[in-house]
Amino acid sequence: MRNGTKVNEVHLAEMGSIMSFVEEIKKKVLSGGDIGKEEALQLADAELGELCRAADEIRMAFCSNGFDICTIINGKSGKCSENCKYCAQAGCYAVSAEEYPLLPKERLLEEAKHNAGQGVLRYSIVTSGRRLNSEEIGRVCDAIRAIKKEAGIEVCASFGLLQEEDFIKLREAGVSRVHNNLETSRRYFPEVCTTHTYDDKIAAIKAAKKAGLTVCSGGIMGIGETMEDRIDMALELRGLGICSVPVNMLNPIPGTPLEHQKILSEDEMCRIIAVYRFILPKASIRMAGGRGLLPDKGVRCFQSGANAAISGDMLTTSGITVEKDMEILGRLGFEPELYF
Repeated sequence: MRNGTKVNEVHLAEMGSIMSFVEEIKKKVLSGGDIGKEEALQLADAELGELCRAADEIRMAFCSNGFDICTIINGKSGKCSENCKYCAQAGCYAVSAEEYPLLPKERLLEEAKHNAGQGVLRYSIVTSGRRLNSEEIGRVCDAIRAIKKEAGIEVCASFGLLQEEDFIKLREAGVSRVHNNLETSRRYFPEVCTTHTYDDKIAAIKAAKKAGLTVCSGGIMGIGETMEDRIDMALELRGLGICSVPVNMLNPIPGTPLEHQKILSEDEMCRIIAVYRFILPKASIRMAGGRGLLPDKGVRCFQSGANAAISGDMLTTSGITVEKDMEILGRLGFEPELYF
């Protein structure tokens, strides 16, 4: 009995030490300090409840109750030249994803108006392939000008590995934000894709920022990476000055190399979100693809530091309706708000 009591006392002492560390690092972040990799790794081992509560306090302090909700449209689907192992649109995998060329202006405008009518403040056009060509950029710029004139909604563009002159054209057409995910850490990226490099992505992100655009960039969790990989990516994003960070959860697609990958648990996603809030206290941490696999559709993650989401359907998988998300946000005390 004495031995058991002694073990319990030691365990409680260790727990107290971890909890005091969370509080200490929270105060550091709230006072404007940046945490380092070792501190982030320690946080990742902290008691989950306290970690999530502290992360939500940080979110409230820096971002209040504003919630950046956006929707996406698959503007060009399938036959992608890249070999990202998670993707149903990669042409090298035996997946029956829908294939079609760049959607016409009328369809892109129609969907923009529909989303604006539901109270969505940001609309993202996403296209498959390494990048859009010059002719496609011209056509989509024409559509974006119509959207800005007639729909009154912010436009985000995800058109691949473009160059600065392409991003300037998009900005002049009315795009305010560009999306380009790093996907994972520099170390692990070659295990995910070999048809382009991590540096290709960083070059495109820097070109977009130089063209005067804000950038949305994050990654996919549950593709075989470690917590250290997740933290390394978050630190890279912080160094790049990224203001919007999508956190996707792998939805294994039959026919892709990751079809048998284990789906992450709700606890693991909450832990990732909380650690990201400590590293990126002022960012929109955006629940993205795979959220529908969570039993509560992301509610606990929104209470663990997340303050943004992609609503509606994803590119090749079903999502959560805007109506349902608006109900969730209201229940949690959030208010739709554009966040830059």
